[in-house]
Amino acid sequence: MKTAKELGLGLCPKCHKVNTMHTEPMQCVRCHGWFYQRNRNSLQYTLAWNIAALLAFIPANLYPIMIIYSLGIGDESTILSGIGQFIDQGLYPIAVIIFTASIIVPLIKIIGLFVLVYKVHTGVRLKPTKHSKIYYMLEFLGPWSMLDVFVVALLVAVVELGFVTSVAAGPAINYFTMTVIFTMIAANSFDPRLLWDKKLKQQNRHAESKGI
Repeated sequence: MKTAKELGLGLCPKCHKVNTMHTEPMQCVRCHGWFYQRNRNSLQYTLAWNIAALLAFIPANLYPIMIIYSLGIGDESTILSGIGQFIDQGLYPIAVIIFTASIIVPLIKIIGLFVLVYKVHTGVRLKPTKHSKIYYMLEFLGPWSMLDVFVVALLVAVVELGFVTSVAAGPAINYFTMTVIFTMIAANSFDPRLLWDKKLKQQNRHAESKGI
């Protein structure tokens, strides 16, 4: 069975009209928008944004994410030290939530996108159905990694007690926000159809080698 790409068909991303691809870019016959059969330079954009996310993730964990001022004296807290303080105070559910949202989820997204790019580029042990599920899972997890940023913003708004005690967001917030944004852009830049294209090429080569 031939695929839509082999039949010269392309789906307009704006109105979802199936068009016969005469050239690229193609102008949709329904909405007149221009589009390509596959996202151009998808792997390059995904890799670039993912590397940027990884670079932003490092200072996000090294710099203080929250600064608590008590009687004018500031106490800086990084993500890991803040998690340790929650554990010391017996607030295990909050510590687990912050650790998952701040460390686990961003790392899963970054590593997962690197794996998908590598799989598409090399085609090593490519299972499109499995990797497509991984892609959509990574895309779904993106906004949830902003949870600890929300917690800090909530603390800044609620725990403000004037000159006695006050809470301020640290510089790590900016880097962590960039990490989340960059991973979301990287996930959106990745075209999951490339997984199937690579698998199809492998099947065709295998069939040709057997003389089918």
